[in-house]
Amino acid sequence: MSEEDQDGERWLVIDGRRWRRTDPSLPREIVDALTSHLGRARSAVASARRAGDDQAVADARRRVGLAKHGLGERGPYWWDEAEADRLARAEAALRELEN
Repeated sequence: MSEEDQDGERWLVIDGRRWRRTDPSLPREIVDALTSHLGRARSAVASARRAGDDQAVADARRRVGLAKHGLGERGPYWWDEAEADRLARAEAALRELEN
């Protein structure tokens, strides 16, 4: 695979800014669950900010971070890790978010 093809698989460019893509090796059901948690956590950040509740903002941001780590969008580059380790990270993030 060429470097340009790899970059297209690894990064999404929006308005000139690069965003790491979700790990493509993750099972769809895990991606869907983590994406759902991510959306709810982002909504909770906005609600908590409007309410002026700093602790709730921090808690919601922690959940955003957990979901993004699970998806491979934060933390170690997913393409540098073994697929089994990537799946384990996603499953651990999902377990923590569901507790």
